[in-house]
Amino acid sequence: MQSLVCDQPGRLELVTRPRPEDRPGHIRLKIEAIGICGTDYHIYKGQQPFLSYPRIMGHELAARAMQDSSDGRIKGGDLVAVNPYITCGECRACTTGKPNCCENIGVLGVHRDGGMCEEIVIPEANAYAAPGLQPRAAAMVEFLAIGAHGVHRAGIGSGSTALVVGAGPIGLGAALFAQIAGASVTVRDTSSERLDLARAILPDATCETVDAAGGGAFDAVFDATGNIKAMNAGLRFVAHGGAYVLLSVVKGDLLFADPEFHKRETTLFASRNALKADFEHVMDCMARGLVPIDAFGTHSTTLEAAVTDLPKWAEDRNTVVKALIHV
Repeated sequence: MQSLVCDQPGRLELVTRPRPEDRPGHIRLKIEAIGICGTDYHIYKGQQPFLSYPRIMGHELAARAMQDSSDGRIKGGDLVAVNPYITCGECRACTTGKPNCCENIGVLGVHRDGGMCEEIVIPEANAYAAPGLQPRAAAMVEFLAIGAHGVHRAGIGSGSTALVVGAGPIGLGAALFAQIAGASVTVRDTSSERLDLARAILPDATCETVDAAGGGAFDAVFDATGNIKAMNAGLRFVAHGGAYVLLSVVKGDLLFADPEFHKRETTLFASRNALKADFEHVMDCMARGLVPIDAFGTHSTTLEAAVTDLPKWAEDRNTVVKALIHV
């Protein structure tokens, strides 16, 4: 089968590899669309720690079932969205309903080969039926579920105010699902190009540059910058009694003044990956027309053309929200 391989930082190659073997409890899927994530760009540029090359990237996946699942939940030919977090099922997190932070997690396309290829075989439990969706929409479910998970952790609802710092795909997803939850949303970024994209996706949100922002206090602040300085600075925007949700994960130390943290009685959340309920929430919102799929999907390519397109987009992140590979 055709597979797009990053065999070392800075080099992609389309190669022929054997089709994966069947395994008990697994389901064979034909890949139809792949969202390119920031993680994929980092892998290509050699910036992803704890990763071995060569690697087939791709964890934002829409696929067609090539067989029935053993429990009858999925029929051959069904479109599915893939949950790429392969978990152990045995650690404390897994056994207490938090598999998104499994102690032994293996993410498709990162810790093991992913979906930038023609077929994959994954655990049946990681395939979610996506009735009524098109492949390009199903390929966006995973990254949107990350934002939806952060919003759920913050517990915001109608009448809440929310600030999202960082207008990349994850931040825009969080902003969208904060709006769906009923919050009034402000999005801030240092890039005017990113903010223009944010306005197209979130016409009801306030979008402003970080430098021009005067401050304000919000019931929930979401950091999606991937910048430790921004993460340390975001506390000052949290209202008294509010929540600070870190969608970003970077190397570095969180440092902010305890008096500022304490006087607000701040609730501090890390938000990692997403749960099945988040995937289902995203797909339900898509089916109800609440997700501007066309506005999110700014770029597209084929598996063959991705050899040249992905490196180009890796250097032009300010004008790309979500690029999709169609197989």
